[in-house]
Amino acid sequence: MQKGYSRLLGIIGKPNTGKSTFFSAATLATADIANYPFTTIKPNRGVGYVRTPCVHTEFNVQDNPNNSLCLDGVRLVPVELIDVAGLVPGAWEGRGLGNQFLGELCRADALVHIVDASGGTDCEGKACKPGEHDPLEDIKFLEHEINMWIGAVIKKDWQKIARTAEADKKGIFGPLEERLTGLNIKRSHIFEAIRQTGLNADRPVAWSDEDFLKFVDTLRQISKPMLIVANKIDLPTSQPNIERLKQLNYTVIPASAEAELALRRAAEKQLINYRPGDGDFKITQPEKLSAGQIKGLEAIREKILQGNSSTGVQEAINTAYFKLLNMITVYPVEDVEHLANHNGKVLPDTYLIPHGTTARQFAYIIHSELGDSFIYAIDARDRKRIGEDAVLKDKDVISIVSAKKRA
Repeated sequence: MQKGYSRLLGIIGKPNTGKSTFFSAATLATADIANYPFTTIKPNRGVGYVRTPCVHTEFNVQDNPNNSLCLDGVRLVPVELIDVAGLVPGAWEGRGLGNQFLGELCRADALVHIVDASGGTDCEGKACKPGEHDPLEDIKFLEHEINMWIGAVIKKDWQKIARTAEADKKGIFGPLEERLTGLNIKRSHIFEAIRQTGLNADRPVAWSDEDFLKFVDTLRQISKPMLIVANKIDLPTSQPNIERLKQLNYTVIPASAEAELALRRAAEKQLINYRPGDGDFKITQPEKLSAGQIKGLEAIREKILQGNSSTGVQEAINTAYFKLLNMITVYPVEDVEHLANHNGKVLPDTYLIPHGTTARQFAYIIHSELGDSFIYAIDARDRKRIGEDAVLKDKDVISIVSAKKRA
């Protein structure tokens, strides 16, 4: 993981939707996978990757990645994922240890909701005939559970918090930020939720129950942006449901977590050439595969890749970071001439940072001393100096000049 800055992605959903399979496919970490509820008891944490074109091809140099990987011109930047147990109705009240899992989940910066697009699991996560369950109900259910959990955290001593905020005449922002810090909800999220709802931050005692619920729902959407992974796209009942899911106010990624896991495991054993997110693969050692295994791989190509361009797993991770969290990649170097660090490694590091980050803020992300002693930065493409307030762009390659470096 990169030092100085990271964002956590939460993998969520009800049991038996392929959630842990998605997590395992994205991270190749070991996770319990079975088709019954509560297979996952303790949260699983693992490292996945965002995929982005590497700038070394543009500069026509051979890179030496250090904090990331580069595979044939594709830079894979590590990110942290957390997978909690499947949630069931009433989770926010503690059913199925749901309050414990929601507490873990709400520390994430963005959420990936794994939905069984085939409609083959009921509201409890138990297997049913494909098409019997409406996956749109799963979206409403999960929104409700997270809303009720965040609301319960705020509601504790709400009247006391609201009266104190009014008496101090400082508004509700500070007290709410203090109460919600454990859920990784920031003051900026609270401010934006109040702005969007039009509520009076100076008179929270006057908020009605309807006002309160509207505020919590808006706060959830802002602080925990979510996308939908419509899983199990190989099943015939999935496609009509995917079209219906796309009518909702969410980004929807059709996916087959099972296919991605099979491809990544085969690639790990060097049986195929495959990079996460590729639209095809090449079998490299057919003599080590059985006829059944080759048939299975060809079925993935025909049923998943040819119609969808990918399995959807890598696309979901990329979308979460680049769209929901609005992140960019930046490459810091010390030697602008050779695009190298002090050890001579070319383009060794790639940082995933929020859009809008300035040059000086980026220096602080790398190291606090570098931020403190920042003088200016140099853009490696045009060799021009950029000031501390210059906003960095995706795939920028910059060198930071500091007082410490000059000394």
